[in-house]
Amino acid sequence: MPKTILITGTSTGFGRDAAETLALAGHHVFASMRDIAGRNRAHADALGAKGIQVVELDVTDDASVDRVVNSILAQGGRLDVLINNAGIGSLHVTEAFTTNQVRELFEVNVIGIQRMMRAVLPSFRSQREGLVVNIGSILGRVTIPFRGLYGASKFAVEALTDSYRYELSQQGIDVVLLQPGPYPTSGWANLQIPGDSERIAAYAEIGTIPGRIEQTVADFFKGQNAPNPREVAEAITQLLEQPNGLRPARLVVGNAFGADVINDHAAVVQAQLLEAFGLAFLAKPPATTVEV
Repeated sequence: MPKTILITGTSTGFGRDAAETLALAGHHVFASMRDIAGRNRAHADALGAKGIQVVELDVTDDASVDRVVNSILAQGGRLDVLINNAGIGSLHVTEAFTTNQVRELFEVNVIGIQRMMRAVLPSFRSQREGLVVNIGSILGRVTIPFRGLYGASKFAVEALTDSYRYELSQQGIDVVLLQPGPYPTSGWANLQIPGDSERIAAYAEIGTIPGRIEQTVADFFKGQNAPNPREVAEAITQLLEQPNGLRPARLVVGNAFGADVINDHAAVVQAQLLEAFGLAFLAKPPATTVEV
């Protein structure tokens, strides 16, 4: 059955692929991005040419988020799926990023999700059904030097997603975390640039490692064995097709680099923790009574 879907951050990358893939599958997609009349106009026009409804939305602005969600609900009366994809990446000496840059990264990657959830969940609760897919990263489970700030935001998304999943499990709402490995998307071309270059110089030879990492990744992405970013959109499509209450808590897409192993161990610990607090029922969909 076709679903009404809102996706954040669809100008490029995973969000763009998801919008196109889900629309092609027959779903009604609202593809959101910032500045559709300016720097993202070409992206918005390209999606619009494929029959996808593009909306201007800034996940860092309450009024923008509320306006779009209310408009969608006014048009069709229902929203079925929220895909929180908008994000900012970073790669360099952690100390070289200013406090304001870190605040900007968390405002989009973490607080933006909270803002979207608060706008959408009242309608999901009223219809006793809904699906939220948060785009995390394997870097929310494992840590690579010089990607610590981005990873810190994705570690936060791990906790946020788990908590929402438990809290909403009895209301017919699924919350799933996707953990993509490295993929050749525009995110690598739009990484934050450290605002304090003097701090990089203070690291001497160590400060040159991020550049070498970026070049190594770029060379790999140009090779024949480069992963296909469409795999993320395909994984989202599969999640939509699964019944409510039976979807996985999290799903690695692409090279896990050990994140899948941590997921398995963490699931055992989480189950024990919930059991200890008498909250194991929150990890399951509500029990149904069958009349005979």
